[in-house]
Amino acid sequence: MRFLMLPLLFGLYACTSAVPELVRNAPEGDPSLPLVMSAPERYLNARVRWGGTIAGVQNLSGESRIEIVARELSSNGEPKSLDRSEGRFIAIFKDFLDPAIYAADRNLTIVGRFTGTTVKPLGDMAYRYPQVEVLAYYLWPKPVPRYEYYDPFFYDPWYPYWYPYPWYRYPYRY
Repeated sequence: MRFLMLPLLFGLYACTSAVPELVRNAPEGDPSLPLVMSAPERYLNARVRWGGTIAGVQNLSGESRIEIVARELSSNGEPKSLDRSEGRFIAIFKDFLDPAIYAADRNLTIVGRFTGTTVKPLGDMAYRYPQVEVLAYYLWPKPVPRYEYYDPFFYDPWYPYWYPYPWYRYPYRY
């Protein structure tokens, strides 16, 4: 009986996730960023789950503000790597966040309370940023490039000679 307990515990441990429950599951009536920007007064104090790529970190006394380029989220809350943005927003954290860890081009998903908008310069224009007080967040790990190597000396008699065989090493990203 004891021998069955160990595989069962490992199996249960494998099913757990490091992503917090609040981040993994979207809140009830989760409004999107463009919807909130169309009528910000209507969504004051609404709970939102937004995410994207970090554009910058500003540490103030008692709080940290992260400017995030919003991206579409997958079902588990991870920002998709797409070449389009839903806009930008500012996430307000009550504690210090190290800019070396929360660096630009890292993916971050937050769950929080929408508190209103603020106008700040973005390049030469004034941009209206939605602000969110963060309740839970998850900094996604950096993607690791995967390399595949094809052996130039491998010979397959069933491989068509006219097909360009890739005899080089190339980075393959997820």
